[in-house]
Amino acid sequence: MRRPALTVAVLTGALVLAGCGTDSGSEGGDGITVSGAYMPQPVSDDMAAGFLTIVNDSGTKDELTSVTSDAGEVTVHETVGGAMEEVARLSVPAHGQLVFKSGGNHLMFDKLKRKPEQGQTVSVELHFAQSDPVAVKMPVKSATYVPKTIPKTGH
Repeated sequence: MRRPALTVAVLTGALVLAGCGTDSGSEGGDGITVSGAYMPQPVSDDMAAGFLTIVNDSGTKDELTSVTSDAGEVTVHETVGGAMEEVARLSVPAHGQLVFKSGGNHLMFDKLKRKPEQGQTVSVELHFAQSDPVAVKMPVKSATYVPKTIPKTGH
């Protein structure tokens, strides 16, 4: 299914403006914690992006296998060579992290039931191959929000 080029271009611009990083706050269990979750206020009525950092403090590698939300459909994307690609799962290394940031891995919300507005929150549930699901509340920030800190990427 192809989306109109203009919608994708506008969303890509919003992703670039959103910056990268985390702010305080975490949720989790089974050695999995989540911090810095947020959604830039969408510029489209039916599409949005989400960012967060998943930290795995356990000694066992895990995988993010899906994300669900009552706000709409959620898919996991990575950006390689400037192109977004939907992926079925992403690895969360033992004693490591998986970072979702503008220009890289991100959550893509589609077919939103309502357009999230700045100041609201969007609930998501992260599903893993090994760990229990993790519920996360993503605050909706301004479309141009840039987090105060940059996540460690292990590079």
